[in-house]
Amino acid sequence: MRIKALEPSAPLRSRGAAAQRWSLGRRSLSSAEAFVSTSSAPLRLTSLLWVGPLTVLVSIVAVLVVRTVTVALLHPDPEFTPLSWDSSIVLTTVFVTSAVLVFVLVARFALNPIRTYRIIAAVVLMISFLPDIAVGRSHTAGANWPNAFALMTMHVTAWAVCVTMLSKLTASEQRDG
Repeated sequence: MRIKALEPSAPLRSRGAAAQRWSLGRRSLSSAEAFVSTSSAPLRLTSLLWVGPLTVLVSIVAVLVVRTVTVALLHPDPEFTPLSWDSSIVLTTVFVTSAVLVFVLVARFALNPIRTYRIIAAVVLMISFLPDIAVGRSHTAGANWPNAFALMTMHVTAWAVCVTMLSKLTASEQRDG
């Protein structure tokens, strides 16, 4: 199966602003449809104004819940900073904000943004385990496999919140008609 590239065709006026029409074989799409549609429903990118920050906040709370439980169970060495409050909050904020920005780019440029984002998120999750594996193999203070698995659990928690909230809360409702 050969995939045709999107090529610009005749310009189109939409809501007073110039829009571009794209052709893909026999089918012609407006620029909004070409960049923000999924196989099931288009995305509402304007909802990212509240979904993005909410995703960051929910991820922080979820990661802190996991952190609290794992610290209570494992009693890690106080010198092991990856399980500290500030490290958990700062790193979750930075990386989940990055995940939201990646979602915006994927939603803007991918033909099937939800599927593409889920694939990217799964690959990045696997890559995020590499430092945790290094922690498990390390012989520094507090570095051991239980703490490494706690960090991996925190990564999975943030990943699950991001993928679920961004894909579910930005999808447009299908209207029957």
